[in-house]
Amino acid sequence: MKIDWNKVEQPEIVFQRFPSRRSVVYGSKGIVAASQPLAVEAGLEILRKGGNAADAAVATSAALNVTEPSCCGIGGDAFCLFYDAQTKTVKALNGSGRSPAKLTIDHVRSQGVTGNSIPGTNLNSVTVPGCAAAWVDTVEKLGSGKLSVADVLEPAIRLAEGGFPVTEINSFAYQRSYPLIKNASPNGDEMLLDGKAPLPGQFMKLTNLAKTFREVAEKGKDGFYKGRVAEAIVELIKSKGGVMELEDLASHKTDFVEPIKYTFNEEVTVYECPPNGQGLTALLALGILDNVEAQGKISSLLELEHNSAEYLHVLVEAMRLAFADSQHYITDPAFSNIPVKELLSKEYLASRAALIDTTKSNPKVVHGNPVHSSDTVYFTVADQYGNACSYIQSNYAGFGTAAVPKGCGFTLQNRGSNFNLTPGHSNALQGGKRPYHTIIPAMALRGDELFLSYGVMGGFMQPQGHVQVLLNILRGYGVQAALDAPRFCISAGSPETESNQSGQSGDINSEVYFEEGIADEVIEKLREMGHDARHAAGLKRSMFGRGQVIQKLNDKSGRTVWAAGSDPRADGHAAAQI
Repeated sequence: MKIDWNKVEQPEIVFQRFPSRRSVVYGSKGIVAASQPLAVEAGLEILRKGGNAADAAVATSAALNVTEPSCCGIGGDAFCLFYDAQTKTVKALNGSGRSPAKLTIDHVRSQGVTGNSIPGTNLNSVTVPGCAAAWVDTVEKLGSGKLSVADVLEPAIRLAEGGFPVTEINSFAYQRSYPLIKNASPNGDEMLLDGKAPLPGQFMKLTNLAKTFREVAEKGKDGFYKGRVAEAIVELIKSKGGVMELEDLASHKTDFVEPIKYTFNEEVTVYECPPNGQGLTALLALGILDNVEAQGKISSLLELEHNSAEYLHVLVEAMRLAFADSQHYITDPAFSNIPVKELLSKEYLASRAALIDTTKSNPKVVHGNPVHSSDTVYFTVADQYGNACSYIQSNYAGFGTAAVPKGCGFTLQNRGSNFNLTPGHSNALQGGKRPYHTIIPAMALRGDELFLSYGVMGGFMQPQGHVQVLLNILRGYGVQAALDAPRFCISAGSPETESNQSGQSGDINSEVYFEEGIADEVIEKLREMGHDARHAAGLKRSMFGRGQVIQKLNDKSGRTVWAAGSDPRADGHAAAQI
């Protein structure tokens, strides 16, 4: 089916079966969409000072560490895609860290770990935090050149030192993780308010975090990976049975990599970061959906009734097939060859699509174990020069390990929980290796022109969100309605077991959760088709992720107009530069 781009560019304002809770935000200069309003303002401040989308993305990122440490921070990792309007190309940055060089499966087993993954509270799950280096490299290599790293970090430093009122969803995350923060290290109170979890609207300062930011502002990467901060990280990890050394931090580097892509429906090209990230999963699913239509199993994917049983069934089956492959192949490409080109070939995608029965779920499909959480922040920025930056960062599970290096004001991630502890597995734990990574930014182009800068945060929900939101926009929904629309999430466990990536494919028929707003009769029909279909409402809606979208519109006057949406499942919004 050919896409009606007039419909996509100027969607009709209609009342959907779900309420659109917010209006689209439009702007003709810069625009920022993020999960915290104060972080949006930090990005706008940098745009007003002449910074570009990359500069503003880092300012937003650092401010999110201040206002939403329950999801992200300088103790975690980051990835980004950057659309360069001058060259009309997409550049990719991999800011994920590696395991300590001395870390082995035998060492983890010696600590009594018996499962297939490192528990998220075990400090051997801490990989080198890549976020600080990603910030510096984003500004220095993708930024405008008009602003320094210190300039870009200034709004976040001011916010951390001066204080801010805590938002509702972030407060809930604090309440949920309070015991973990108190017990993970002797320094947990650095992240709390008078030793307690802050309530909505309470005023909070993170002065030690501001000191860490100032180290990076003044010394660049050395301010984090050498000296006081690095020493505090290593001291804490070693005190809990870890093996990280100062050299592990000092040798860390960001990788600028070639993005991977797939052209869906022969008209819109979706870009993702390559492995060790899971962006490949979204591209595989889109390719499978293309071939389901090409094989005549459905007449037109985008003309099926939105969120009908028939539509959702095909999407779920395609996602399961995609996860089967991505969880088998994705690892650190420095340690194993990953056949991305072959996986995205027409022949292979057609063979995977042939496994889909449009009338019932196939219990024999070999699929992965895509579980979820929303402990990540995704945001996107576009600037007056036509550039855009799709950026994502995470601690992995909430506050990560929740362990705080003394005097540093941030928690350490537990991304190493995504390693497999089975020797010989492609994603098996090895020293100096990057694990399978869930956080993924996305972009979509039409030809060489930017169409969307977008993402949906939340563990293994992310590629599922990328596919669902993109298809919503392609069927004509505005960017806000595309985010508001109820989603599904394939799962095989609870958030408490999210990092137990067993790699045992095909042994279960994973449950699928459907958000409130999807009709009861649709869920019942999906059950009849063989799905373990379940409803999720209220606070459980966090499993469906939290996205942001910026769309480039071409006004009849020739001016660029940005249209932005922000997910109502988070505390944030979109705002435009004036």
